[in-house]
Amino acid sequence: MQALTQLRELLSQVPARLQRIPHPEARPASGKWSPKEELGHLLDSAANNHQRMVRVQLQDGLALPGYAQEDWVRLHGYGRRDWPELIQSWSALNRQLLAAAESVPEASWNHHCTIADSKPLTLQFVFEDYLRHMRHHLQHIGIELD
Repeated sequence: MQALTQLRELLSQVPARLQRIPHPEARPASGKWSPKEELGHLLDSAANNHQRMVRVQLQDGLALPGYAQEDWVRLHGYGRRDWPELIQSWSALNRQLLAAAESVPEASWNHHCTIADSKPLTLQFVFEDYLRHMRHHLQHIGIELD
């Protein structure tokens, strides 16, 4: 599956690119997330999507909760955290998610779930959407992707 290859490539390229970004400051005056907070949001996204990968491959038709993204970022205090620690956590969480995705039996990619009040989504869509979401935020942080 192309999405698995894409995640492997991101794991091999992104950490070094993130390390080249000077230690980002706290939240900009605009009220938008700082690069630290945005990378932290990707940690939360990886944690939530890992749960989805595991649960939906084991049980078709699950109704899963969403999560309050702003609250998660605030509660984790990503703006005050160490940049190298956040990069290391991003790598570790995505390696864990990749392991779960690599274990999905072919038929289970067609399992369905709902997230919050969504329409039914296939596990394949959830995984591919996770990668689109990640790429968007990485580019916003300043990571150039192929």
